[in-house]
Amino acid sequence: MHLDRLAVYIRGGWPAGAARGRPRGRGCRDTAMPVRSVPVELPGRVYFATRSPVWGGGRAFYDPGAAGRVLARAHLVTAEQFADIAAQEMYREPGRDLDLSGVLAAGRAVLGPGRYETLVCAGWLDGVPVLTFTAPWSLGEVPYVAPAPAYRELLAAGLRATRAWPDADIAAYLAGCPGAEGGAGEAASGGQAASPGEDGLP
Repeated sequence: MHLDRLAVYIRGGWPAGAARGRPRGRGCRDTAMPVRSVPVELPGRVYFATRSPVWGGGRAFYDPGAAGRVLARAHLVTAEQFADIAAQEMYREPGRDLDLSGVLAAGRAVLGPGRYETLVCAGWLDGVPVLTFTAPWSLGEVPYVAPAPAYRELLAAGLRATRAWPDADIAAYLAGCPGAEGGAGEAASGGQAASPGEDGLP
């Protein structure tokens, strides 16, 4: 949700506040930043689960089938850029286009078992599909893990930059996401297997 974080996916580099224990972002074939970024509210819920080695806390996931609303940003990127961003989250080398016909037809396409290997079409905006990626499981099917403060602040800063919601509403929204404060299953979540995926921030 934060343009600086998205820039790491597009241009390569390191996100501010993240641990540097993994290879730096490789970037997209097309390094142009989005020509448009707008605030959106999507159906579903965001929740925090599994543990990020980069941020040291839970990752954000999107369940489009859960009751609720999601505060987000829609960035106008090319299909090639979306494929390269998704590849980086899936621990794959960017450079291959994705076949988006399945997700556009059905609203969902599972590319693999990894944490960010499920594509979702959350709707349409001005004739353009709103695409993202998430885990194959649903809200409540994995233990919650509270996000690291730096990760949570990056989410909040990205939402604040839109000027669409008051700071108090953003804080209340993030605090209300399942897993925001951890939970009884937090310690067990470290056993989530080594499937691909990282932090899902763009």
